Amino acid sequence: MSPDSLAADDRIVRTHISDVDAAPLLIEVTRGDMVESVHRGIVSVVDASGKDVLRLGDVERPTYPRSAIKPLQTLPVIESGAADAFNLSEAEIALCCASHAGEPIHTDKVVPWLSRIGLSVEDLECGPQLPYGEKAAHDLIRAGTEPTRAHNNCSGKHSGMLTTAVHLGEPTKGYTAADHPVQTRLIELIGEMGGMDLSRTARGVDGCGIPVFGAPLRGIAYAMARFAAPDGLPAERAAACRRVAKACAANPLMLAGTGQFNSVVLAETGQSCILKGGAEGYYTAAIPEKGLGVAIKIDDGAGRASHAAVLAVLVRLGVIDAEQKGRIEKTCSQEVRNWAGTLVGFIRPTPAF
Repeated sequence: MSPDSLAADDRIVRTHISDVDAAPLLIEVTRGDMVESVHRGIVSVVDASGKDVLRLGDVERPTYPRSAIKPLQTLPVIESGAADAFNLSEAEIALCCASHAGEPIHTDKVVPWLSRIGLSVEDLECGPQLPYGEKAAHDLIRAGTEPTRAHNNCSGKHSGMLTTAVHLGEPTKGYTAADHPVQTRLIELIGEMGGMDLSRTARGVDGCGIPVFGAPLRGIAYAMARFAAPDGLPAERAAACRRVAKACAANPLMLAGTGQFNSVVLAETGQSCILKGGAEGYYTAAIPEKGLGVAIKIDDGAGRASHAAVLAVLVRLGVIDAEQKGRIEKTCSQEVRNWAGTLVGFIRPTPAF
């Protein structure tokens, strides 16, 4: 076994979930009179000075932040000058941050955008994906049309990466490789934003093909806090943070899609909360009005639990009021219903949370 392989194995062992204390119970799922299932997780809320506002569980434990850091991953598109060089619209900047449902409002932007930078859908290194938006998927199937790489929920992020590479004269082929400047730049940026040394953390490959890296939950929350309140950052980066946040707030449907939890919450909160979800039960939020960053990781990766947990935290922080919570839950129900539509239980925070 090579030294590199040994180092990788060492990273995996040191970050194995069985090696850490059990996370607190955050979410319970009821059925009738009994709690049927529970979800453990960790929560970090930090302000822009690095002070802990809320800390539940081992927030120093490394986790993969997955797509929940896409607003941070979009900053180089702005900082590099690529967004201005190719006249990216606010909607396209928001699409860089998206884990979208593959609706026409998303795919119809990706194709002409790539054409504008001299590339095509085939230059995207994310694989084709059947849209996770139910209507969009059914429409494709009914039409007998195969999904393309533009339908991949990360095609906006990949388009942003390609736009930056083209602008800086970097190779477009292989832009997802761990040693490509696009990827090394991102790891360096997120380390800077979160005050983290990410040089020796665990490594993996995301669903869309880009590298993922282990990062302490608290470090990601701190990075989001500085994104939310960027006055202490260099002027160029602070301007990029504000521009990305403004684009996301103005285009909530771009971030996810019709009836999707992330978009529904964004539509309610606007610029008061830039929310972004990721795979395996990860969520982040930047709260500009309070200068706070939020990071949540559900240990078993359940999306139903991450939705309930982030909603509970936003209510606790006073970002969402009772009326907003009711409207969000009307679209993105926390109820458990059987196939006949009968209400049989609830997905809700535990009493301790």
